[in-house]
Amino acid sequence: MMSPKILFCATVDYHFKAFHLPVMEWFRKMGWEVHIAARGELDIPHVDRKFNIPIHRSPMKAENVKAYRELRSIIDSEGYAIIHAHTPVGGALARIAARGARKRGTKVIYTAHGFHFHKGSPLSSWLLYYPVEKLLASMTDSLITINHEDYMRAIESRFRAGRIHHIHGVGVHTGRFAPLLPEEKRAMRDRFNYTPHHFLMIYAAEFNANKNHELLLRAMSKLKDNVPSARLLLAGEGPMLDECRALAVQLGIAPQVDFLGYRNDLNQLLPMCDVAVASSLREGLPVNIMEAMACGLPVVATRNRGHGELVQEGKSGFIVGPDEPDEFASRLLLLFRFRDTRIHMGEYGLARVKQYSLDRVLEELKELYKPMMEARDEAHYQYHRSYI
Repeated sequence: MMSPKILFCATVDYHFKAFHLPVMEWFRKMGWEVHIAARGELDIPHVDRKFNIPIHRSPMKAENVKAYRELRSIIDSEGYAIIHAHTPVGGALARIAARGARKRGTKVIYTAHGFHFHKGSPLSSWLLYYPVEKLLASMTDSLITINHEDYMRAIESRFRAGRIHHIHGVGVHTGRFAPLLPEEKRAMRDRFNYTPHHFLMIYAAEFNANKNHELLLRAMSKLKDNVPSARLLLAGEGPMLDECRALAVQLGIAPQVDFLGYRNDLNQLLPMCDVAVASSLREGLPVNIMEAMACGLPVVATRNRGHGELVQEGKSGFIVGPDEPDEFASRLLLLFRFRDTRIHMGEYGLARVKQYSLDRVLEELKELYKPMMEARDEAHYQYHRSYI
């Protein structure tokens, strides 16, 4: 008997490498054939077949017409039992391309990693994304949301998906991301050329407009005189990296800001720090904050639905407006001065983040997948029984 197939689709292939390897590995162990469709040429583990599709992040790009045609051809020819789509454009193209397959029994899932329309988002986002997502929900058997605001939005707006779910994000590996003992922390700082006296703040994010690094740099410029030992560690790359480097020089804080580039050792960098910071304008449910909390760090973050879902004001950290560098700096100064507050907030966040563990999220996803998998097995059995 041929193995059943599942297709994962997203705009770029790195999305799978960053967030979905455990799920794909589980499907392989269950005897399923795993395919992915996305733009990119990365070698992705746990994948039987990979399609490099020219999907573009901007929905208005002409390449997406070609991507849709290729995707529809793949879906129509491969006979997938389940299609799980991610990211706005990849998710839209996959659901439209799967309309015919759904009539033949294929189940379609879409994970919304943070709707682009939300409280405080510009009118243009509501005009463009809201009607599209509402329409596409009718082409979706299971719509997964990863924060409470998006879940309630889909329910209250009567999105016509077969079912609407709230799952705790993509999960954080609480075995890999964990606090260090004091002596381990000292050794790790020594390895990266920091001393026990440095006050280390860290942010891991792509340098783009949404991540709003300017806020952190301006807050740092207001903090430096009160906390000469402060160091801001910025891990990541992106189109606004050079602009942020120039701003650090302009503000006179270049010696206090370390641009770390792309890192695959965040599980070592995070627990040696004192505070995690996050300045983005929009988030669904940010992995960088979950990883920081799993390492026992308090968090100072900007006000948005994803940050607010994770960081409880005054308990696991502080929430600040996205254009308030003075307030951001004052919260950091408080955490610098009161070590016990840092420790208690870190402990509170560490306890709270357990509900977002990778193991729990995998169990939630399995509960969602299993009825679809069983329905496929039953349909396959009835089909062959009719020929006996």
